[in-house]
Amino acid sequence: MYKGRDMTALSMMGKTDWDKQELTYFHHALTQILPYLNEEGTTILREINAEMHNRSKL
Repeated sequence: MYKGRDMTALSMMGKTDWDKQELTYFHHALTQILPYLNEEGTTILREINAEMHNRSKL
């Protein structure tokens, strides 16, 4: 089970400051509800995807 920071705290930070567990958890959670996300939610998911992709290049 996820025991990290919640979305309220994370929304005030750049995605580069999120740890891997936070990226993975919220990627999974937002992907599961993708059909119901509004524009802001899809933007957050897109930013998470981009950060995960950038980290995989390292």
